[in-house]
Amino acid sequence: MALIPHVLVVAGSDSSGGAGIVRDIETLAAFGVKASAAITAVTVQTHASVGHVDTVAPDIVAAQMRASLAANTVAAIKIGMLATSDTVSAVAEVVAGHPDIPVVIDPVLVSTSGVALLPPDARPGLLALFRQCTVVTPNLPELSWLASGPSDDATTQAGNLIRSGARAVLVKGGHGTGEQSIDVLLRPGHQDHPFATRRLAITMRGTGCMLASAIAARLAHGDELAAAIDAAKAYVHGKLVDKMPHGT
Repeated sequence: MALIPHVLVVAGSDSSGGAGIVRDIETLAAFGVKASAAITAVTVQTHASVGHVDTVAPDIVAAQMRASLAANTVAAIKIGMLATSDTVSAVAEVVAGHPDIPVVIDPVLVSTSGVALLPPDARPGLLALFRQCTVVTPNLPELSWLASGPSDDATTQAGNLIRSGARAVLVKGGHGTGEQSIDVLLRPGHQDHPFATRRLAITMRGTGCMLASAIAARLAHGDELAAAIDAAKAYVHGKLVDKMPHGT
């Protein structure tokens, strides 16, 4: 009997259940993957606002990760909210010890309601962590914060991340315009790979968490990166369709 793949999720909690670790575990379960967790922060929030963030000590975050890696055969790691620059460094140190495990990182910088979830001083460490990850999945506002240089062109900004050492960048187009929502995968030595779905007139919290976790799940099942992204984007699109009023 084949073992069920295990994914280690490094992320914050969300008391509303709309994002963070709850969305991650829900998504992994939908793809037939077991989850273990390293909690980086405990948040008090509703679907409308974040009331409080209590960060977990970086050494405890690292200890949670090491315990999960010792207890389970982890087939992929998904990283979400890291909350502090010291936690970024602690997570990077653990990840560096497991170079054969694929890592998906969703750079959680700001909540949907506009609350900052990572300080500016964490940027250099985050860029260094990207070099250890299989793919980075920023949305357009996150990409602008992360990428150096004045360009407003998303492809140029993503190229700057690649030149800084990121192995692959999936630029998410959900904050864009047009009839299609187009995500673009950029990798050194590869042609840009677009993933398009119909843009829907609806929003949902936690779609970034869902997408990154779905990619990690498919990587844990052995998919190549582009195939994992294709399956993950279809899953998120389906969730958005399910939320729309019937007949829309």
